[in-house]
Amino acid sequence: MAEKLKTIALFGGTFNPVHFGHLRMALELKELLGFDEMRLLPAHQPAHRGEPEVSATDRHDMLALALENCPELILDDRELRREGATYTVDTLEELRSELGDKVSLSFCMGLDSLLGLPGWHRWEKLLTLAHLVVVTRPGWQIPREGEVAELVAQHRGDMAELACEPAGRILIREQTLLPISATGVRDLIRSGRSPRYLLPERVLDYIETHRLYRS
Repeated sequence: MAEKLKTIALFGGTFNPVHFGHLRMALELKELLGFDEMRLLPAHQPAHRGEPEVSATDRHDMLALALENCPELILDDRELRREGATYTVDTLEELRSELGDKVSLSFCMGLDSLLGLPGWHRWEKLLTLAHLVVVTRPGWQIPREGEVAELVAQHRGDMAELACEPAGRILIREQTLLPISATGVRDLIRSGRSPRYLLPERVLDYIETHRLYRS
C-alpha cells in the first residue's frame, strides 16, 4: 500500500474582494478531498488580467479578516510579496523547493482556467510540480479533443492518488458553486447598493471604512 503524504492545496485568486463564494468553495474542497492544509493564495498582479484596482495591502487585509475565525483556511501571501506579474509556475517551484518531494501539492482552479491553460506561462511544467484540482459546475463538460482533452486523458486521477503522489494528476470535481462574483460585489458598491450577506461582515466594514470600490 502506497504511503500517504501530507497534502497541501492552494486556492488562488485576486480576492478583489474576497466573498463567500471563494470561502465556501475552499472550505468544501478541503473537507471533501481531505487536504491537511488549504492555503488561500492572493495574486499580486495576475499575468492574464489587469492590475487590481485596490492595493495588495487592502486585499491581504480583507482576506486576513475573512479568515480570522476559520483555522481550516490559511492565508499564504507569498505572491503579494513578489514584484511584477504573478505566474503560478513560479509559485509552485518556490513551494516545491521549500516542501521537498514528500508532500502532495494541489493547485485548485475552475474549468475556465483549465481551458485556458495552454496560454499560461510554462504551463507544461505545472503537473511536474503539483496536481490540478479542477472545479466544474454540474453538467459542464471537459472538451473531447485538443491539447486540454489530451492532458486530462493522460493525467486524470482520483482522491487516493492525490494523497499518495506528490504531483502529476488532474482531479475533476463537480461542485455546486454559490452564485457570487467579485465583479458583482464591486458593481453593487459603485452603484450605491449594499453587498451585505455576500461577503463577511468584517470585510464589508473594511471596504466601507477605507471607501474602496467607490469609483
